[in-house]
Amino acid sequence: MALEEGARSSLLRFRNRLEQDIKPSYLMDHMISDLVLTMDEEERINSQPTRKDQAVFLLELLLRKDNRAYISFYNALVKEAYDDLASLLHESLPHILPEAYKNTSDGFTSQVQTVLSEGGVPQRPVVFVSRPELVNRVREKLYQLQKKPGWVTVFGMAGSGKSVLTAEAVRHQGLIEECFPGGIHWLSIGQLDKPNLLVKIQSLCFRLEQSLDSQSLHRPPNSLDEAKERLRFLMLRRYPRSLLILDDIWDSTVLKAFDIQCRILLTTRNRSLTDSVSGAKYQVEVESGLDENKGLEILALYTNNKPQGLPEDARSIVRECKGSPLVVSLIGALLKEKPDRWRYYLCQLQQKQFKRIRKSSSYDYDALDQAMAASIEVLPAEHRELYKDLTVIEKDIKVPAKVLSVLWDLEPEEVEDILEEFVNKSLLFMDSHHKPYLYYLHDLQLDFLVEQNRTQLESLHTKVVRQYQKHYRDGLPTSGDEECLYWFRFLTYHMAKANLSQELNSLMFSLDWVSIKAQIMNPAHLINDYMEYGPILDKENSKVRSQFQEFLSLNGHQLEQRPFPDVVQLALSQPHTSEVYRQALLQAQERARTGKLYFNWLNESSVESLSRLVIHPHQGSIYSACFSHDGAKIASCGASKTLKVFKSTSGEKLTEIQAHDDEVLCCAFSPDDRLLATCSSDRKVKVWNVERAMLLRVFEEEHEEQVNHCQFTNTTRRLLLATCSNDKFLNVKLWNLNKPSSQNTMFGHFEPVNHCCFSPDDTFVSTSSNDGSVKLFQVSSANEWKTINVKNMFTESDEEIFVKCSTWTADGKRIICAARNAVLVFDVETSDMLLEIRTSRLSTVQYCQACPTSNLLAIAFSNYAVELWDLEANKKMADCSGHLSWVQRVHFSPDGSQLLSCSDDQTVRLWETNKVHTSSAVRLKRDSDVLFNDEEIIVSAADNCNRLQVRDGRTGSVLFQSEEKPSRIRCTCMCRQPPAVVLGQEDGTVQGAGLTASQVLRMVGCRIRRLLTSYRGLVLAVGLYTGSVQVLEVPSGKLLATLLGHTRTVLHCQFSQNGQTLITSSEDTTIRVWRWQSGECKVLQGHKEQIRCFSLLSNFPADTRLLSWSFDGTFKVWDIENGEKLQDTEAHQGAILSCHVSPDGFLFATTSADKTAKLWHCDSWQCVYTLSGHQDCVRSCRFSWDSRCLATGDDNGEIRLWSVKEGSLLKICSRDGKDGMDSLHGGWVTDLHFSPDNSLLVSTGGYIKWWDVERGEALQTFYPTGNALKRIYVSSDFSTFVTIDNMGILYILQRVA
Repeated sequence: MALEEGARSSLLRFRNRLEQDIKPSYLMDHMISDLVLTMDEEERINSQPTRKDQAVFLLELLLRKDNRAYISFYNALVKEAYDDLASLLHESLPHILPEAYKNTSDGFTSQVQTVLSEGGVPQRPVVFVSRPELVNRVREKLYQLQKKPGWVTVFGMAGSGKSVLTAEAVRHQGLIEECFPGGIHWLSIGQLDKPNLLVKIQSLCFRLEQSLDSQSLHRPPNSLDEAKERLRFLMLRRYPRSLLILDDIWDSTVLKAFDIQCRILLTTRNRSLTDSVSGAKYQVEVESGLDENKGLEILALYTNNKPQGLPEDARSIVRECKGSPLVVSLIGALLKEKPDRWRYYLCQLQQKQFKRIRKSSSYDYDALDQAMAASIEVLPAEHRELYKDLTVIEKDIKVPAKVLSVLWDLEPEEVEDILEEFVNKSLLFMDSHHKPYLYYLHDLQLDFLVEQNRTQLESLHTKVVRQYQKHYRDGLPTSGDEECLYWFRFLTYHMAKANLSQELNSLMFSLDWVSIKAQIMNPAHLINDYMEYGPILDKENSKVRSQFQEFLSLNGHQLEQRPFPDVVQLALSQPHTSEVYRQALLQAQERARTGKLYFNWLNESSVESLSRLVIHPHQGSIYSACFSHDGAKIASCGASKTLKVFKSTSGEKLTEIQAHDDEVLCCAFSPDDRLLATCSSDRKVKVWNVERAMLLRVFEEEHEEQVNHCQFTNTTRRLLLATCSNDKFLNVKLWNLNKPSSQNTMFGHFEPVNHCCFSPDDTFVSTSSNDGSVKLFQVSSANEWKTINVKNMFTESDEEIFVKCSTWTADGKRIICAARNAVLVFDVETSDMLLEIRTSRLSTVQYCQACPTSNLLAIAFSNYAVELWDLEANKKMADCSGHLSWVQRVHFSPDGSQLLSCSDDQTVRLWETNKVHTSSAVRLKRDSDVLFNDEEIIVSAADNCNRLQVRDGRTGSVLFQSEEKPSRIRCTCMCRQPPAVVLGQEDGTVQGAGLTASQVLRMVGCRIRRLLTSYRGLVLAVGLYTGSVQVLEVPSGKLLATLLGHTRTVLHCQFSQNGQTLITSSEDTTIRVWRWQSGECKVLQGHKEQIRCFSLLSNFPADTRLLSWSFDGTFKVWDIENGEKLQDTEAHQGAILSCHVSPDGFLFATTSADKTAKLWHCDSWQCVYTLSGHQDCVRSCRFSWDSRCLATGDDNGEIRLWSVKEGSLLKICSRDGKDGMDSLHGGWVTDLHFSPDNSLLVSTGGYIKWWDVERGEALQTFYPTGNALKRIYVSSDFSTFVTIDNMGILYILQRVA
């Protein structure tokens, strides 16, 4: 709209006067703020050689502009105290509203505009976004002034939009007519001394008098008192029921000059200013943040867009601006000039580069700095110094008063009073929703403080550290409250910023610090610390830093358990050369003196860990995990129905989403990492915004069965999402995210499709199905290109062939698929099979993926293993062992340097592909036996190479090792006299002495089931898969006898006390009693199912009774001298799983799959008590040494203690720590042992636990690398414990004294 003729005439008429008097630089700031003058125009004006030339140029521009520019120029004259010049232009103020303001829905009419213009109220800025809630709150308070004078205080920090809101609140005809018919009068105050305050009031009085008539003009008042009286007279007599708006009040002494019993609204940063004046008082707080939609509206107006048309970065920019109207407007102004810089300015905000942004902007940021400086200046001197200390607070962090109490060495009450003063002056914000209150600075305030105190930053951080050390000189904080959390989160930050490297090293290389911080915070925070401050720590000792970081990376999933594990015990499992282990041992020794239990892993040095990081993100199986394309993040999902995103470096959680109504089967990042797709058993496909954790799309209509897999194209050139499902026909679909329905459906499979995968160039999508084929479809047309019949490669079996997945090599020339126990590599062009990798028939391939940068192939197995293969060399390159259940997915990082795997064991493991290798470590089978002889520990077991080993438990040295054998060893036992060993075989043959050890052991079967060893001159019996039994001398390996008779696998063998008799049991349902030196044998027959174990009823040589039990639910008693069956009892309705005879020989106990345990009398064979209460199979039992107590353990991990005398329940051992696998013990309770004094109990399951029998409380837990422990061997003094886990790792644990 062109400038009104009256306004143009006024400018021309008073042009000379204006050119002589105005200083354009003062006025242009206001006009730029009103967006009626551009930056280019300002530069052109400033380029003029003299002030007058600048004024001439400004007026020339003004004559070519519209009414808004005239009004802005007039308001600028008023604000800069050119009252005489403003009066010349006042009569010609335009009364016709600009087009943008012709909206009367809010009571805004031309009459209102006239009143506001005459009163000097600033115009609504061109870029204006309504904040109706706040505006209405201000109006509500103004209505309180309708009948009587008073004060309305609008307060908030600089840049929060107080002035714009105030001007908008009075831009309402109904409010003006009902409450302020005398008009609205605006006076900008700012920071003033007395002379300048007098000038301001003189200017206001002149304006008010000029608006009456020329007769009312008086000489200007000469003093503040006179000015105050003149203003009182004008406001009460000449302008009754008018509103005086005082914008930007700083000082209560200034406010007193306006204490004249009229109606006043003031804007300020200090909410307590009106405490010094009289009258009714009302307050409105202007929060510093716009909501997201308002922020987007501002950006849309600046960039001439609609909010919904803004790029995705717009929302992130609003969030990074913390909703500050000032900062949003600043970015909007920049984007108006550079509309293609959304991502650039977002990055600047994310990096807190306010200074750089300010340099790019013409926005009046200096005014904000001046306002901050002035706000601080009015504080008392001692409080200014305290406020300076806030410079060290991290951005976006809220601090409790207790932290500042430590920092300032003041009482908490005194600190709260000081903070209240800062809050009242809008120098600080308070989160009142949190109790106790938390305090924080806006980014702009903190940015200002850092700039002001840049040279003192190091000393300010040093002060924080020294005050902390003074306050906590007696030990670390452990309260877990907000203050404690602050220190554990930021003490290392302050030390690093203070350049206190020695203190930082001492703190972070302390097991105490690690233990408490891991418990209070999270192990991921600690790992982040070691990575962030690694350059500082490495100057002192890079080896120690890596030891602590590795300890946390590999044990972080344990440290997330509740109840929290004992960190000292965990650290005792570290390599004995580690600083972590050294500190743990010292602490364990010290605490052991007070009775605390700790156990040293004597043979730990033999164990090698290849994982880089272990994360426990979900409760329940993890079905899918993947790297983001920048490698910085990992997403995972599974049975918990959630989707999680976390840092790949530390496992720190970034996002958690309740994603689906059922198990989430797959997740995938888009090529730019902004989106995540998920699919689920609930038949839905969802697309999420990663940064905002917001649902963008749901595709729920087309798949009618569970959706198994989803994947985005590899580039954003044409972004598509592929999904596949269990649908019978329409089971593969391509989705364009901008469309509500699928773009294409691939036809060809008539059985469920398990996996879909784009080729590297996105030309094809491969699909893997239960129909035994892999199909390749053209993405552009959705037509089938070719079919690879994988099932034809399995001609040896008639079973159905399900193809689990397919993956493309980086060059797109080969496609690899997984089916059953094989991985097959095909040429894409010819469909010829190029390579086949076959694995054990006992495991299946769950998933495979080709590395995007090398020839490596990762394979996930159901037997808990991950393997890396070189496709060119057809050679296994690495074993990645560590998972405790089926591995569901493997995924390479984009650069191929890392591999992740996820499993049903609820963990995600990360591996460095250049560091993992084929393990040379020997893995032992769990069925083992141990002999304790004074200080000597002898362990015998079969290894993963099917060799028999006898080891010195303390040194780990191998005392005897056989050659690798073609068939499996099943069980062994040992006695000391006579010096011979027995081996049992399935084929029934017996071989005597005269063969060498190698000859004998070539005949021995594959897997050792049970082994009892001694050292020199020991006799070893070995039961074989073939049913035969062999007796060997150790360590010579000389074969002494071969015993034939069993027709199936020998499950258990045991020597009598004198070593003359050997007893064996088998799958053939018989027990055989051998005089092994002569070959004489008695056969005990009667059980209907396999006999897994048996026991002599006493250790007395005269007592020849043998107790046996079986899966047939019966126990039987035999006389082994004559082979007579003494008793045959149907004891349980289910399989008998364990038996134990009381040490006094009067009773024995049986436990069963029928969920009960029973006590039986050894003489009458009658059931004394039935012990009920377990909710699962009762798998183990053990009497205390005094025979008064019986412990039973079940498959749910629960242990119960019973009174033998009364058959009553004494105690259920602590139920704390039920893990995500729904077990109290990480698995079945498989073995139990009491200490000699009956005060302690040790149990095995997923891990080893020691219990206080009287209280039923866990005293210590040892977490093995694997799980599923079968048995534990305990020394007679209850100081040494030996077991083997399912990964074949041997544990020799000794109690720390």
